[in-house]
Amino acid sequence: MRSIVLLMTAIVVIGLAVWAYRENYRTQNMISETADLQRQIGAAHERLSVLRAEWAYLNRPDRLRDLAELNFDRLQLLPLRPDQFGKVDQVAFPPRQTEFDLNEIVDVANTEARP
Repeated sequence: MRSIVLLMTAIVVIGLAVWAYRENYRTQNMISETADLQRQIGAAHERLSVLRAEWAYLNRPDRLRDLAELNFDRLQLLPLRPDQFGKVDQVAFPPRQTEFDLNEIVDVANTEARP
């Protein structure tokens, strides 16, 4: 009986060692994948910051003004002036509809069901 208990204990210990060995390699694999993803995220952040800097450089007001002047014949772009903007009270909003229009009500009670 004692040898069976020792044999079962040894089998359990060996099984746990195999499980721990596999889990160790799975953990190391996940750690390396996480490190790769972190590197990719860092590279994407760098590319994004470069693109933002390029966008800011290309959208400088003096550069856009020069481009508008160079292409004036084709685009007819003029600089904005304060008198080109309107006031809120000059905007024609649609009138508010306070009552329901009874002519637009659809009677669905007398419709027949189609097969």
